[in-house]
Amino acid sequence: MVISKKTPHVVLDFTMTGVGSETIKSFTAALALPTISGSFGQAGDLRQWRSLNQNQTKFLLQIMPPADILPEAIRAIVIKQDITNAAIIFDELFVMDHKYKSLLQNVPTRHVITPVKSFNKDDIKNQLRSLRELDIVNFFIVGSLRTVKNVLDAADENQYFGRKTAWFALSLDKGDISCGCKDATIVYMRPTPDAKSRDRLGKIKTTYSMNGEPEITSAFYFDLSLRTFLAIKSLLDSGKWPNDMKYITCDDYDGKNTPNRTLDLRTAFQEVKETPTYAPFYIPEDDPMNGRSYMEFNTDLSAVSVKDGASIGSRSLGSWKAGLANPLSLTDPDNMSDYSAQLVYRVVTVEQQPFIIRDDDAPKGFKGYCIDLIEEIRQIVKFDYEIVLSPDGNFGTMDENGKWNGIIKELIEKRADIGLTSLSVMAERENVVDFTVPYYDLVGITIMMKLPRTPTSLFKFLTVLENDVWLSILAAYFFTSFLMWVFDKWSPYSYQNNREKYKDDEEKREFTLKECLWFCMTSLTPQGGGEAPKNLSGRLLAATWWLFGFIIIASYTANLAAFLTVSRLDTPIESLDDLSKQYKIQYAPLNGSSAMTYFERMAHIEVRFYEIWKEMSLNDSLSDVERAKLAVWDYPVSDKYSKMWQAMKEAGLPNSVEEAIQRVKDSKSSSEGFAWLGDATDVRYHVLTSCDLQMVGDEFSRKPYAIAVQQGSPLKDQFNNAILQLLNKRKLEKLKENWWTNNPNAMKCEKQDDQSDGISIQNIGGVFIVIFMGIGLACITLGVEYWWYKWRKRSTIGDVTQVEPAKITRNNENFGISKGGEGFTFRSRNFGLSNLRSKF
Repeated sequence: MVISKKTPHVVLDFTMTGVGSETIKSFTAALALPTISGSFGQAGDLRQWRSLNQNQTKFLLQIMPPADILPEAIRAIVIKQDITNAAIIFDELFVMDHKYKSLLQNVPTRHVITPVKSFNKDDIKNQLRSLRELDIVNFFIVGSLRTVKNVLDAADENQYFGRKTAWFALSLDKGDISCGCKDATIVYMRPTPDAKSRDRLGKIKTTYSMNGEPEITSAFYFDLSLRTFLAIKSLLDSGKWPNDMKYITCDDYDGKNTPNRTLDLRTAFQEVKETPTYAPFYIPEDDPMNGRSYMEFNTDLSAVSVKDGASIGSRSLGSWKAGLANPLSLTDPDNMSDYSAQLVYRVVTVEQQPFIIRDDDAPKGFKGYCIDLIEEIRQIVKFDYEIVLSPDGNFGTMDENGKWNGIIKELIEKRADIGLTSLSVMAERENVVDFTVPYYDLVGITIMMKLPRTPTSLFKFLTVLENDVWLSILAAYFFTSFLMWVFDKWSPYSYQNNREKYKDDEEKREFTLKECLWFCMTSLTPQGGGEAPKNLSGRLLAATWWLFGFIIIASYTANLAAFLTVSRLDTPIESLDDLSKQYKIQYAPLNGSSAMTYFERMAHIEVRFYEIWKEMSLNDSLSDVERAKLAVWDYPVSDKYSKMWQAMKEAGLPNSVEEAIQRVKDSKSSSEGFAWLGDATDVRYHVLTSCDLQMVGDEFSRKPYAIAVQQGSPLKDQFNNAILQLLNKRKLEKLKENWWTNNPNAMKCEKQDDQSDGISIQNIGGVFIVIFMGIGLACITLGVEYWWYKWRKRSTIGDVTQVEPAKITRNNENFGISKGGEGFTFRSRNFGLSNLRSKF
């Protein structure tokens, strides 16, 4: 047309995007041809029109089509629903190339924009599965109703409907959603014509047979064309169309000779008063028109429920007015939240008291410090979660091939979102997962051992001497008593054989067998035995017994003090060094724990250091002086951990905490048995809940506890912010107090007997039993004596044979009593008083 001198007044560009669209814009800009375009693209997206001068912006105009502005509703939904991840699936009716960065720019949402791969259901299922593996739970379908149905059907077969996912459909079509879904709810957005334009739309469709679909697209291009024609007509009629319009051909163009136009097509386009067919055009007053102008249509927002392939209801939620930054207009904002995907994160854990404790009565099936922590976090970061145990029960260690197990493996393979337990932050773990800021103090490794119990006995004073010594002392006592009785009975100088000689002595003691037993017994006491035998042989025997008793009592006293002190002289295990230098107590960490990794690596490092030193010492390239510097008598590198690791492997590493604790409790004593090397928190908790265990030594290899998430997960920053808030509010200190200081499972143990404070009643109480037994025996003896005197002697004393008056007489056999005033006399016979003296 230019070459034939039949130049066009205006070029109507209905290309969408791509090479054809770019070619049109390149030609029109170079030849300065007035153009109105309905191509896709926002400000700066039309590359050939980016550098237009002020005059060119008045006749090279672009209006964004409805298919280019509808996806902007996604931004409004994402912001309103506070969506953190999204997948945007579109078909051929929409162009999204230029929206990869601009659509959700400056919105903290991890998103994927991808076209529908095909209309084959299996392909769509695979595509959705790939998106779901990226932990995306919010899906936006932008396309025709046919595309929406295909995607929803594929999602239904993949079982992607439920509280964990949210589905949004945006279409320019005017029909309703249909799918074969068993049970699904979809938030559906579609445009509606303005109330003022509906009558005109009907007339235009009838008059001009405008039956193209989508209806809004047909109306857009109709209005764009009509408005363009009216604007050109207005310019021609008003005389504002330049008469000296200069045109050049492509052959004439040299890159610098573009004609300069004074045509103001933009103003004429804006001033057109024609009633819109569907919705009015929005054209900014001051800003450049291109990339900022569009049809300002309205959309209805509703929630469509589908059951067994049939729509069972639609609920209006609000509307959205087309625009580049317009928000949603909701009838009830609270209702909209019901149709967002609940953030249900999968938490993988390992039971570890008091951090994670299984409790079937708890809402999530678990309780503990970490459960309280995640509940506090979810009050700040709104989400829900489900808890599963690590399949192999491990925290996560790496094998020789670089393969992980436990919680770390679940996070790496994206089968879990959060690793929550007493998980230590380690360098190799940080290479494959992300950790939040620590939620717990630095925790090291420490030693758990059986609590030493000092044996107590009420008759501990009897255990000072062995049984055969006590029997020997008892035999010596009886034998000496017997000899003393024999010596006193047969010695001509004893008291019983020389009564006349010793009749004037104040103390007269006849050493019967009873007196001998009493004498030997009392001689061992501070009271003394009393008067010694009169005969020399008896005195020698008594002196010998005294010497024997002095030695026995002195020996007993000394041994009693030593016996009560010897238990305090035992050297206890107080550190890791003490444990490594003995052999009676076996020790080991939990298999697969961070403590095991620590000892294994320390041993490996010692071996490596030895190899390096050995290599240096045997290096032939060294000079004699350098080699001499490496020659030492002692081994320069410690082999402490190498020996300990070997001892641990020989002892056998327990596979569970319960097994480790049972082995500790089964120890014979604190100096022989098994010691468990574990995290200080684990050890401290079990010591808190058991009176048979103790924590020994200081902590070493201290590391913090933190929450693990998938590498690159946005949860890291969200959780960091929440944990820091809890820290500032001192909530973490409150959790510690609840699960440590005020733990309901804490045991109130009796204080161990401290022998440095003196002898306890448990060890000396037998003495009181002895005295009570003596008192009881004395009481029994008193009863026997009384019975012997009162009943055994009655028949002899009371044997009266004759009573008659007589004179008062006195002899060895009878006596008489008379009452002088009356001359009355009694005579008694055979009282047996002559025998009474000999009996007693």
